[in-house]
Amino acid sequence: MLPQVFVGLVVIGAGLLLLVACMSEDSSARLPATISGTVSGPNGPVANAIVQIQSTDNKVTTGSDGSFSIHGQGLGTSAAVTITAWANDHFISWVTLDPQQSISSPDADKNNAGWNVQLVLQPIFDKDNHDYNWFKFEGMSGSATCGICHREYKEWQTDMHSQSAVNPRFISMFRGSNVHGKRSPPTEMISEGNAKPPNPALPYYGPGFKLDNLEQAGTCATCHTPLAAKTPTTNTCAWSGCHTSNTADRADTIGKDVRGVTPVGISDLAMEGISCEFCHAIRNVIVDPITKLPAADMPGIMSLELRRPPDGEHLFFGSLSDSNRAGVSFLPLQSESQFCAACHFGVFGGVVSNMKMTGGTVIYNSYGEWLDSPYSKPDSGRLRTCQDCHMPQKDTQYSVAPERGGVARDESNYHDHTMTGPSTSQTFMWTAVNMQSDVKRDGQLVRVHVNVTNDNTGHAVPTDAPMRSVMLVVQALDAKGNVLAQTEGPTLPDWTGNYTGQAGKAFARILKDNWTGEVPTSAFWRQVTVVEDTRLFPFKTDSTSYAFALPAGAGEKITGADVTVKVKLVYRRAFQKLAQQKGWTDPDLVMAEATLPVQ
Repeated sequence: MLPQVFVGLVVIGAGLLLLVACMSEDSSARLPATISGTVSGPNGPVANAIVQIQSTDNKVTTGSDGSFSIHGQGLGTSAAVTITAWANDHFISWVTLDPQQSISSPDADKNNAGWNVQLVLQPIFDKDNHDYNWFKFEGMSGSATCGICHREYKEWQTDMHSQSAVNPRFISMFRGSNVHGKRSPPTEMISEGNAKPPNPALPYYGPGFKLDNLEQAGTCATCHTPLAAKTPTTNTCAWSGCHTSNTADRADTIGKDVRGVTPVGISDLAMEGISCEFCHAIRNVIVDPITKLPAADMPGIMSLELRRPPDGEHLFFGSLSDSNRAGVSFLPLQSESQFCAACHFGVFGGVVSNMKMTGGTVIYNSYGEWLDSPYSKPDSGRLRTCQDCHMPQKDTQYSVAPERGGVARDESNYHDHTMTGPSTSQTFMWTAVNMQSDVKRDGQLVRVHVNVTNDNTGHAVPTDAPMRSVMLVVQALDAKGNVLAQTEGPTLPDWTGNYTGQAGKAFARILKDNWTGEVPTSAFWRQVTVVEDTRLFPFKTDSTSYAFALPAGAGEKITGADVTVKVKLVYRRAFQKLAQQKGWTDPDLVMAEATLPVQ
């Protein structure tokens, strides 16, 4: 007697159909080596759906009539298996086949050896619910609900995305204060509409957006606090916050929220910054088909297409096509660099009119730098995504804890959610670039040559906020530790603070404030000009040479004990003067260093 399959439909969250299949008793009690069936939706058969044996790479796609036939890994055994199905813009559906069950069904397909698996897909919600109140579960709310089941929650807590709303550098730059809340005086404007330089007679704690724009909110909330308002992502006037209260009071057709979403003084879930559920509610990142970049006037949330579900329903986009948890859909985009584009490309200082920006300066551009690099080119042999570097594979078989129903998978399916970077990994910084140095004696001189190559980073070093810098520092020391006089080679500029005048080179994007003439400026929301860009771009090498005078009386032969050369590469999150004004105490990070004897 051939085994028969019973397929039961159970309606669960978001209208998803969970199909559970059991078969009649059979002496062999094994699954067949091949399973066939069809995948359908509300409008009939679904073509090109992915059908997969859960927790394996065994998958097929359905034909034009929704049919499939799958064999190989996971089948032909006595163990139960789960078969999943997914198609674009649908929830994942699944069926569990267990040869040890004894429930029979009159619906068996005798023409297919008793097996004909029917999987029914339900479409995801076709609109975004901007009034969504975010996920709650077992008395918890926000990202903490994810921590009940997912190991990634603790990783996210150490990730800077979870700190985007409370980051002291962000808050003090927005408010124009130091970390203790002391604010600089409001900016004074001259008749031409330009700002005066700070008054040296008054206390000054660095620049701030709100010092220049007392009644405007700006676009900061679009990336740092996207949960701060129940506002459609398409309402660019509200999210841009470029209107004064006087304008907003007369903008009845748009609403009072045109004055903008202020990213400070928020509370509750908005303080989570880039929360777990926010990222997993993104359906698409909108980019220009030609430039591949987001529109200049649509930073952050405005370039995101979200699918926040109706209250009481659930929808989570994930990176697995074989999940069997309610309310989940697969999103291949989560494994692509474009997923990061909305918040890692930004233009400031332009004039927005008719949905276009005129003028302005590109400030954040790590995504655009990746686009320009070999890492974005499939034919370069170097293709790597943002996720490959910043969300490396995690050495674990589980995302969801086993006691919560987690399914064991190969560790390559799971990724680290600490978003590896300067704040989380010193090792990451050590491997970002390659530094090679050589030293030789030339008469009464010590000559040093240094090559620094960005051979392992898919964007410029440093990238994004143009207050960051990397400094190459070169020193020659005698046996007593005294610094030898430099006779040739570049020296570090004034803005490097404690390194000013020392042998070396600075790598940074230097902006000039067109209003005050300040160089470098970190008030990048103003009209600024790029003075120079000396950063290290992917697969580019910077070469510099230096010479130092040997100590007086140095003989023909000297040893490493007599003279040594120290070379180091230092990463700094902000210009030293700005950090001192703001009270930031982030330490410098050493990216590479070497001590070389002079022979």
